[in-house]
Amino acid sequence: MPEYPNGIIVSAAQLSKRVDTAEGALDILSGVNLEIKTGERVAIIGVSGSGKSTLLGLLAGLDSPTQGEVTLAGERLDKLDEDGRARVRAGQVGFVFQSFQLLPGLTALENVMLPLELAGFAGPERDARELLARVGLSERLSHYPRQLSGGEQQRVAIARAFAMKPAILFADELTGNLDSTTGARVIDLLFDLNQEHRTTLVLVTHDESLASRCERHIYLDAGRIVDHR
Repeated sequence: MPEYPNGIIVSAAQLSKRVDTAEGALDILSGVNLEIKTGERVAIIGVSGSGKSTLLGLLAGLDSPTQGEVTLAGERLDKLDEDGRARVRAGQVGFVFQSFQLLPGLTALENVMLPLELAGFAGPERDARELLARVGLSERLSHYPRQLSGGEQQRVAIARAFAMKPAILFADELTGNLDSTTGARVIDLLFDLNQEHRTTLVLVTHDESLASRCERHIYLDAGRIVDHR
């Protein structure tokens, strides 16, 4: 696992995000400061509209702030162009989203192979098969997303996220589209893989059982951190 200054894998300094709406400017985030150390499991918690998903996207380099800075895996994202940010994401970051975001024209196996192929890994099919077996989908390799249940699609998404052995994994409401039983199984799987790979986890969630598995909780309200513990 790479070493980062003071063990901090992602940090934000005076991070703000403002968007223009029909009613005028809207501040989604205001002056957010945080640091997350390598190996931590952190839950970002808040009511709908509090800015959780926006914060996650900024920390992951998927969006750019109006003000402030993010340092991810030792790189100041505001100093990089989009190609540079994509390079950091490809090399260090995994994602799991509520909507799964699998490519509908690819099978489960092909969805997991894709990031490995794009990165030029040797033996991408072998690695993808191993990961899908790890998440209990050995019998679903040739199935397309439309042929899979929500829980199965989320397990494919988790396998894909871990395929590149990311240093940090961001997850946005990963159990939001799942029933409670399936969601609990997906949570167990995520944390089992987290322990095996020693990946830093940053999770946006409304799910108290998921948040309880994290060592730190960051509470957002109206775009500001109001508590952390």
